[in-house]
Amino acid sequence: MSPASSSHPAPPDQLERDLELVPGDWDPRQVYALMTGLVVPRPIAWVSTFAPNGVRNVAPHSYFNVVAHEPPHVVFSSSGEKDTLRNVRANGAFVVNLVTTDVVEAMNLTAADFPPDEDEFTWAQLTAGPAVAVDAPRVVEARAHLECRLVEEVRAGNGHLVIGEVVHVHVDASVWRDGQVDAELLHPVARLAGSRYATLGEVFELPRPSWSQVRDTARDEAVPRR
Repeated sequence: MSPASSSHPAPPDQLERDLELVPGDWDPRQVYALMTGLVVPRPIAWVSTFAPNGVRNVAPHSYFNVVAHEPPHVVFSSSGEKDTLRNVRANGAFVVNLVTTDVVEAMNLTAADFPPDEDEFTWAQLTAGPAVAVDAPRVVEARAHLECRLVEEVRAGNGHLVIGEVVHVHVDASVWRDGQVDAELLHPVARLAGSRYATLGEVFELPRPSWSQVRDTARDEAVPRR
């Protein structure tokens, strides 16, 4: 293979040819804008914690997802060492509050760069409730909560991946239908790039095929039709 090279030294206003990029050729903020524009939509972990001195903290993290279900584990990443990460390290616990359309404004306010001794619950006029299984506050206004215990922290670039085991789950009755959480009742909010967010939009079903179905379909399509 020939050495990789970038087609553009910086993000152009318009692309007249396809982009090829070696990430190190661009400024980190430019790479950030590219990655967060491509990997969309991203779920938001609205993580609440206690500081060692008892100050409550809640902040959104859009590098977030489920990584296992037996037992359930989630992961979020902190870009740099922020209050949430320091609190999780100190206390070993956190709550992921799911972000929905009815709390998106409050979530956005808590994204501000508050000093460590400021309580975001107070500033955002949120209600802090006790968790059931961990020493961290819940955002009562959220429709679902994942109470987590710290399992591991992994460093990757400027990201600190926090892996937590979900030890307790709370789901509001209003978002439950036909034996499960209904995403259209939940009204989740997803992160895009910059200051842009998204809701679900159109929802469609696409059943996953089994190997036998794929094999049989291919076999049937290979048979000449008469």
